[in-house]
Amino acid sequence: MADSAKSSQESPSASSDPSTTPAQSQLPAASDAALTKTAAKNAAKRAEKAAKFASKVSAKTAQDSAAAPAAPSDASAKKEKKKPVETEAKQDPPYIPFVNKTPKGQKKDLTEPMAAGYDPIAVESAWYEWWNSQGFFSPALQPDGSHKPQGTFTLPCPPPNVTGSLHIGHGLTLAIQDALVRWNRMLGKTVLFLPGFDHAGISTQSVVEKRMWKLEKKTRHDLGRQKFVEQVMVWKEDYQERITNQMKRLGGSYDWDRVAFTMNESLSSAVVEAFCRLHEEGIIYRANRLVNWCVQLQTTISNLEVDQKQLTGRTMLNVPGYDPKEKFEFGAITSFAYPIEGSDLFTAPWSSLDERIIVATTRPETMLGDTAIAVHPSDPRYTHLHGKFATHPFVPARKIPVVADAIVVDMAFGTGAVKITPAHDPADYACGVRNKLEFLGIMNDDGTLNENAGEKFKGMKRFHARVAVIDALKELGLYIETKDNAMNVPVCSKSGDIIEPVMKPQWWVKSKPLADAAIERTRAGELRITPKQSESEWYRWMEDIQDWCISRQLWWGHRCPAYLIRLEGVELDANDGANWVTGRTLAEAQEKANKLDFVQGKKFTLEQDPDVLDTWFSSGLWPFSTLGWPQKTPDMAAFYPTTLLETGWDILFFWVARMVMLGIKFTDEVPFNEVLCHAMVRDAHGRKMSKSLGNVIDPIDVIEGITLDNLHAKLLEGNLDDKEVLKAKQGQKKDFPKGIPQCGTDALRFALCAYTAGGRDINLEILRVEGYRKFCNKIWNATKFAMLKLDESFVPEISEKPTGKESLVEKWIMHKLNIAATEVNTSLAERNFMAATTAVYNFWLYELCDVYIEAMKPMTDEGASTEVRKSAQNTLYTCLDSGLKLLHPFMPFVTEELWQRLPRRPQDKCPSIMMATYPVQDKDLDSPDAEKAFDVVFSIIKATRSLAAQYNLGFNVQLHIQTTPAEAQLMTSQIPTIITLTKGCKEAAVVTDIEDVPLGCGSFVVNADVSVHVLVKGMVDLDDEIRKIQKKLDLVRLSSEKLQKTMSQGNYEEVIPGNVRLANAEKMRTLDAEVVTLTQSQLMFAKLK
Repeated sequence: MADSAKSSQESPSASSDPSTTPAQSQLPAASDAALTKTAAKNAAKRAEKAAKFASKVSAKTAQDSAAAPAAPSDASAKKEKKKPVETEAKQDPPYIPFVNKTPKGQKKDLTEPMAAGYDPIAVESAWYEWWNSQGFFSPALQPDGSHKPQGTFTLPCPPPNVTGSLHIGHGLTLAIQDALVRWNRMLGKTVLFLPGFDHAGISTQSVVEKRMWKLEKKTRHDLGRQKFVEQVMVWKEDYQERITNQMKRLGGSYDWDRVAFTMNESLSSAVVEAFCRLHEEGIIYRANRLVNWCVQLQTTISNLEVDQKQLTGRTMLNVPGYDPKEKFEFGAITSFAYPIEGSDLFTAPWSSLDERIIVATTRPETMLGDTAIAVHPSDPRYTHLHGKFATHPFVPARKIPVVADAIVVDMAFGTGAVKITPAHDPADYACGVRNKLEFLGIMNDDGTLNENAGEKFKGMKRFHARVAVIDALKELGLYIETKDNAMNVPVCSKSGDIIEPVMKPQWWVKSKPLADAAIERTRAGELRITPKQSESEWYRWMEDIQDWCISRQLWWGHRCPAYLIRLEGVELDANDGANWVTGRTLAEAQEKANKLDFVQGKKFTLEQDPDVLDTWFSSGLWPFSTLGWPQKTPDMAAFYPTTLLETGWDILFFWVARMVMLGIKFTDEVPFNEVLCHAMVRDAHGRKMSKSLGNVIDPIDVIEGITLDNLHAKLLEGNLDDKEVLKAKQGQKKDFPKGIPQCGTDALRFALCAYTAGGRDINLEILRVEGYRKFCNKIWNATKFAMLKLDESFVPEISEKPTGKESLVEKWIMHKLNIAATEVNTSLAERNFMAATTAVYNFWLYELCDVYIEAMKPMTDEGASTEVRKSAQNTLYTCLDSGLKLLHPFMPFVTEELWQRLPRRPQDKCPSIMMATYPVQDKDLDSPDAEKAFDVVFSIIKATRSLAAQYNLGFNVQLHIQTTPAEAQLMTSQIPTIITLTKGCKEAAVVTDIEDVPLGCGSFVVNADVSVHVLVKGMVDLDDEIRKIQKKLDLVRLSSEKLQKTMSQGNYEEVIPGNVRLANAEKMRTLDAEVVTLTQSQLMFAKLK
């Protein structure tokens, strides 16, 4: 880039210190009343820092004044003048925190001059409230109320949980979604971006319970159900407000008039309706089956909420609910013996007459619930034991049958005998069903053992019992051995507790028929899932789907609309679904009960199931319940099915599958046309975000910046214990030793989109986000400089179409703008956000700022003609206007701020950039010939810069361009541009004969027809230069010989594609030209000797 730009007032290439903000008089006005609680708190913090800094500066100044030496005498002063003066390092002015003074909902006043540098806090103020107050976020309709002819785009926002504040993963979701929403809105479509919040049953109840215990040492049972739910609702209101503020700070253009919450009245009614319909059709049923029980949370969880912890062998682990100092053994398999009935249990060592059967288990405590030993029917070792019994060593009255089962037993594994605990193991459960075994539960909900475990172990906690069982087996001589065993340990993803399979009567959904319909519709093309990897997983999971347990033993959530019939004087089995009725209201449930044969004429009461429904059941209705289903609302008619569901790949089955299955079931339509799965955000080291690691990032901290001390302080707001807080602090200190720099919303959004390339994970580097803040500063300075070129009298042309009088560089930049518009639109349509951001970034940085804005300077100088100046100004305006529009979906705030400062074309009444028309491909802007010609010019510029750097020519670069007569006129016309864009170049000439190049030039061949020569005579060692040229000649000739050998092959014309042959021919011409040029250069240097 040329060096003629000396300050940010002169050129966009000059950057200002981003930490220095303009005086408040230069900043847009805003209102204190518009500040949210969070914003006010942050503003106060910044003000406090500024005051402390000012105090330190004052103290330092006073100290320096006191220590200053006396003024020197005149004589000494004269002497001092002769010495270099050591100037004191300049002290940066104190940071003056920006205060938004724009009244809430009003448009920002931009009559003041632009600030010296980009300040994200100032730039982002006031715009969001104005957009919202103007109704820009609502779907735009035609005067008759119909949707716009350009189409409809509906995106239901994945509702964030009210568990806690948003993290950077939510920031990625919002950045991608809002980019697509703003893009489609600018394409002229009727757009609905529907916001909402999820009650998140397990997670929210858990975090509130932990908080209550930490602060008050109270449990939910101390409060009772109603009071506890009220307490959780207070939490919900608090965090919904916090999350809403975060979503607004991130620029999400949601239609807030339609905001939804999974437990509000209309959505709760939809949940009740869905449950009742599915129960009436037999799709929801009640059964006492094996479930995943979390002792810590005291509830059932789904398979999808269970993580598998991989162990390679014996491992000692802590378990929630036990003393932190206690650890228990996992990753081991213990073998022990069962005595066959009739053997002497207490004979040790065993006599040859005693018989026993050896089994093995990774969970020794479960042997207390064994009700069978399985052997393979074809195993000759145990044929004689078929139909016989073993004796339980700790519950002697319990006879354990030996059963033959070819499914559960692998004869080659271990002893070929398998202990069966049907009530506590999935494989054993199936075996129990096949062999009609007793299902004996040994565990209470709190993880202690019940009376079925025997008197010796009753009341023990499960992992204490594990140790006690092994000790007891050793005492009886029944213990054999314990060995390492690679295994997966099921862990609750919510609490970290070890999952316990137990039998529970629950409500289940028959998933297979629902999944089959979803598969059929997906294969028919009604649903597109990207990336392809997620689509493959979709089919695999759907085809292997199991029935879905939807009961949860919680208080926070949608209570099951199911009622147990209590007949007067008769005890009905609560496990039997026949004794239950469902109802949209209690009256409807009573009416259904009255119609049952065993109830008619008898007195009864109805007792509602205390359980609540799985959160994913209500979330599964989200795309249509938010639009008013089951009512036939105008929104259902207008916006369903929705266009796109964008979410993380990790909840494809948690949530997306449920929405598709239930959507098809209740509306007979797939709820969205497309599912886009984005990556999971990890830290810079590739680790999953975890509060205990200290790497969970609040997007507001990236936007505003935060010190390390304040990061530490935020850890104390959560439920981490002291040990976890210490670990998290260490992680924060390692990752953010200086805290997190202020980056702004636009830089964060752009970075998150730029990271998105279809992979499974994103390793987020905060420094990269900070880099995009500098990009914002570049755009700011470019526009500020451009505004100087667009004087007050400038009025843009009515159209961006070219007039035909544009210079070469103007045609080139308009062509590049058109390419950028084409690439951004194509990339967004293909959901390739990395390519889209790269295209607009490259246009702004490397084409508009680095080339055109510099190249246009001679065209807007006083010496330029009015026609030339006007054309250059209009081209600049078109590039700025369209460039900001291209950037807007990714960077909404800075683009609005800058676009509002640009003049408007005649008849353009658009109030906001977000409502403007998005640039698309325009054939009138295509100019491939101009692109080709200017690319040669720019290659000359780059070659000249390279030669100047090679020979350390900082100034007075004398350039000669040698070309063909056919190209000479073009090169001559571009000399002003070449000089402007080449640092230190004072003069340039075009010659058509190599002999006209002065002696003593360093040379570079651009292509076969163009070479550049920079005068270095008297500045180089001639012998050394001749040697260097000879080395280059040798390399060029070697390359030429290799290429010639390739091109001389007999089958070259037949085997090599035509485009490759053309490229090779052009390369050979260039190599030949290099030989000629280098040889001539060598001879010229030799003449100077």
